[in-house]
Amino acid sequence: MAIENFYRQNPNFPHRYISSQNLKKFLQENLSGYISEIGTSYLGKPIYMMSMGKGETKVLAWSQMHGNESNATHAMLDLLEIFKHSPELKEEIFSKITLDFIFMLNPDGSDKWTRRNALDIDMNRDYLKLSSKEFPFLKNIAEKGKYHYALNLHEQRTIFTTDGLHPATLSFLAPAENFEREVTETRKKAMAVISAIYGQMKDLIPNQIARYNDEFYPTSTGDNFTKMGLPTVLFEGGHFPDDYQRNGTRKYYTIALFYGLKAVSELKGSTQKFENYFTIPENQETHYDIIYRNVKLNTDFECILDVAVQYREIYHEGDEDISFVPMVMEVGDCGKKKGWKEIDCTGKYFKSARKYPKLDAEVDFEILDSPEN
Repeated sequence: MAIENFYRQNPNFPHRYISSQNLKKFLQENLSGYISEIGTSYLGKPIYMMSMGKGETKVLAWSQMHGNESNATHAMLDLLEIFKHSPELKEEIFSKITLDFIFMLNPDGSDKWTRRNALDIDMNRDYLKLSSKEFPFLKNIAEKGKYHYALNLHEQRTIFTTDGLHPATLSFLAPAENFEREVTETRKKAMAVISAIYGQMKDLIPNQIARYNDEFYPTSTGDNFTKMGLPTVLFEGGHFPDDYQRNGTRKYYTIALFYGLKAVSELKGSTQKFENYFTIPENQETHYDIIYRNVKLNTDFECILDVAVQYREIYHEGDEDISFVPMVMEVGDCGKKKGWKEIDCTGKYFKSARKYPKLDAEVDFEILDSPEN
């Protein structure tokens, strides 16, 4: 069955922002028989793991290791909503696998919409030091659980494309386990899963699926899980055209998660068609959110330049969702980059309290059709 024909959002989570309290309430009210508390965060918030299925292939997955990456949490919640209405799809998957899914590994960061935890530690670089309170829960479970696969679920910035034109709405990686980036048997197993997902989805979102750079990071989770023999698939949810709330990304992330689980249930450790992984285009860093072209500044000499802007995602306590604050990221010649939105300022007028746009500051200028009197 084609999962894309059954897609529906979980109505309990309509916003990109998910508070740990709302997630806790939902899990306790709807999945009490499937969840267990594996620990608490630095600020004392519970971290839950859902265990589901009766199959022989054991899969470990986790979401929101980085607090401001909610799409993976949405994907699992949406998948559960689909299964509620189409139980045959649930049976198709969970008769063959057992899934342990850790929801929101970083609840402190998730509540503040920050990448790092409450101590400003990046958990995805904490494999060796184990400085955070939260990451050791995941590492301990992975080391003792005798899993066949791991799914490391993340999001990436809007800067990435597949070809310089199309956004990398989804990117995948079979992480390297050494600096030489050898294609080991463990990596091949992850590559086979990614190849299967790509085969199912390349026509659903043409030119919008990429391969993440496989540089080896000695302190990161996926690289070390792969190194210990656990085939690990990195998911990255990215930009979808004209959709900063990432509802489109959310949909296709959910579909990819389903096809990933389906692939591991069928491959069962096989490396079949792993080589197709290398046909997936690699991420390119080509875009800003907005580029103002040919901006003429109010200087005492002729100064015409480009201004590149990127949205910063901010959460204000008490809001239902995040806000997008435009920040100046580059000033000068941005000819090698593109903008998802481009504004030609030729013949227009730059209005600001300062004579030039300040780097790394919030946009405080306007572009006018005519000078103000």
